[in-house]
Amino acid sequence: MFDAAVASAQPALCLPPQLPEAPRGRLVVIGAGKASAAMAQAVEAHWPGPLEGLVVTRYGYAAPCRRIEIVEAAHPVPDEAGLRAARRMLELVRGLGPDDLVLCLISGGGSALLPLPLPGLSLADEQELNRELLRCGAGIGEMNCVRRHLSGIKGGRLAAACHPARVLTLAISDVPGDDPVDIASGPTVGDPSSCADALDIVRRYGVRLPEAALELLRSGRGESVKPEDPRLARAEFRMVAAPRLALRAAAEVARQAGYAVHLLGDALEGEAREVGKLMAGMAQSVARHGEPFAAPCVLLSGGETTVTVRGQGRGGRNVEFLLALGLALRGEPGVWALAGDTDGVDGAEDIAGAVLRPDTLERARAAGIRAADRLDDNDGHGFFSALGDSVVTGPTMTNVNDFRAIVVQGRTMSRD
Repeated sequence: MFDAAVASAQPALCLPPQLPEAPRGRLVVIGAGKASAAMAQAVEAHWPGPLEGLVVTRYGYAAPCRRIEIVEAAHPVPDEAGLRAARRMLELVRGLGPDDLVLCLISGGGSALLPLPLPGLSLADEQELNRELLRCGAGIGEMNCVRRHLSGIKGGRLAAACHPARVLTLAISDVPGDDPVDIASGPTVGDPSSCADALDIVRRYGVRLPEAALELLRSGRGESVKPEDPRLARAEFRMVAAPRLALRAAAEVARQAGYAVHLLGDALEGEAREVGKLMAGMAQSVARHGEPFAAPCVLLSGGETTVTVRGQGRGGRNVEFLLALGLALRGEPGVWALAGDTDGVDGAEDIAGAVLRPDTLERARAAGIRAADRLDDNDGHGFFSALGDSVVTGPTMTNVNDFRAIVVQGRTMSRD
């Protein structure tokens, strides 16, 4: 199921049907995200005419291109390579005319890969902002709201720089609800939120910001480009892949294997450990009582949970979800689960996620590993790696958010 979800969102499959007609002028390709290099490769393979461009992706996620330059940079905490790429991207699109077309390829991860602090802020400030946002427990929409108002390229600013050229954004969504303004912090779409909204988020979660950043928000000088801005009049946005489509592909695999499938939503949010407890209660009810669904069945969900970091472990929201799920299930017979990020990276580790089995806690105890202690330390990756239950895919070249599947066979069925 996980493989099917990832395969359904491959740029070579989903992007070519969305390519536009050739413009009268130049075609300039730009982009950012973990899937952007594979998206650029798909454009090159299906575009008959001349083109040029620059996209930035995560280290290890490059794909060979002949006419579009591929730059690799750091994620989830930005680096100097990403900063240089952001500056060059703005220079590349400046001076274009109304007959030119900018094709912008956007996918998850673009926020970190396009760092460009507003005047008065430094790259070090943006790096610390990302660290603060990642550990404070804010949702992805809240994090991106703050990022948009402290950036020189996000929140519609990239599209505004392209004016008067036409801009077409092709996006692979990795955010709950697929809101364009939250995919890579919306560099080519108008942003309806305000500096006041961003400041409220900073205060609510106790995010520590340098005084210069706070002043940008308080004064309104960090305001993003709004949807009604005339510079965005020729900017169009198209979604080419999204979490719900990936879940449908996974569901088809389960149905072919004889399981009933229940899609619980593609935009589930909240603390990973709390979502894990909730899902455990549902799985136990199915296994023991056939409610609200009859076994055998598969419970599928997507979205992006959060982790409020309190420990010193290796983290990962998917493995934190699984560890909490396992603790709440207490070895429930006939229940298996897999949770992973479809980009192959859960948190900061090059590990997509992990598999939970009915005997996971038993095997951990035999190895002298206390699951509750690992959860307290936010060390899901350490826990599942020690048991050999990590899911390692390498770069998947796409990103349609988190994938969670719970297989419930029920207590009356064979474990085999």
